[in-house]
Amino acid sequence: MSSVDQIPIGKFSFMTRLSQKALRLYDRKGLLVPEAKDPFTGYRYYTVSQLEKGMKIKTLCFLGFSLEEISLFLDAENTGDLEYIEAGFRKKLEQTRLEIGQLQRIEGILQGACKHNGKVMELFKMSITEPIIKEVPEMRVISKREEGTFVVTIGKLIGEICSCVKSPENQRNHVKVTGPIMFLYHGEEYKETEADIEIALPVSGRISVEDSKMEIKTLPAIKAISAIYRGPYPGVEAGFSQIFSYAREKNLETLSPSRELYFNDPAEVPEEELMTEIQVPIKEK
Repeated sequence: MSSVDQIPIGKFSFMTRLSQKALRLYDRKGLLVPEAKDPFTGYRYYTVSQLEKGMKIKTLCFLGFSLEEISLFLDAENTGDLEYIEAGFRKKLEQTRLEIGQLQRIEGILQGACKHNGKVMELFKMSITEPIIKEVPEMRVISKREEGTFVVTIGKLIGEICSCVKSPENQRNHVKVTGPIMFLYHGEEYKETEADIEIALPVSGRISVEDSKMEIKTLPAIKAISAIYRGPYPGVEAGFSQIFSYAREKNLETLSPSRELYFNDPAEVPEEELMTEIQVPIKEK
């Protein structure tokens, strides 16, 4: 190998716009190991052929892939496994879209908070009705219960239940939706994963269910503290806070599961117009 092809780490860093610290890390991880070694000094040098690999690593890092993921991508490229690379890119695209949606929700909340002199909790309170005690009658529902994360599992179960109700057979049987879809939380504490989630939709008519985990049942009548929250779903916790404060003031014992009733579709209205009724059951005195 000629000395012309030997690129010291400083120059290679300049050519690829990768810091020397990053290059040393990639060397330790086996991602980008200098190919040339001076037999007299022991200094290690990069080669011109490694410039392209360095730029690939830089681009994949910019896209948010971990070093472990990048290593697997480079291995897949070497073996010609383009399907693996495409699948990895599609997964990252889905994650990015979810993150964009979350950031947009955060942006909306922060914009609203700025309009109210930074008093973010006051902003939420303006979008919550005063809690009241109401009698909720029993209702016939189609429901499915599953453990998982809130956003993913709630969305999944809502989609499955709505698809069942809209099936050709159930439409022929004149199955009708008789109330808003609702989320019942059966846990006593908040869990990031393995949350005990039930989605229920009030219906009438002779309904056919093929999913063995779906059931037709009657939700019991309850006495509950109720409040209606208007705004993005991430702010609904403020409604619960107001309800539990009301329960303390009135010396009321709350029960589970709580219910969240969704009155409109986030795909059809802006987030600030979403309407959610929160119902927390209370013990009869």
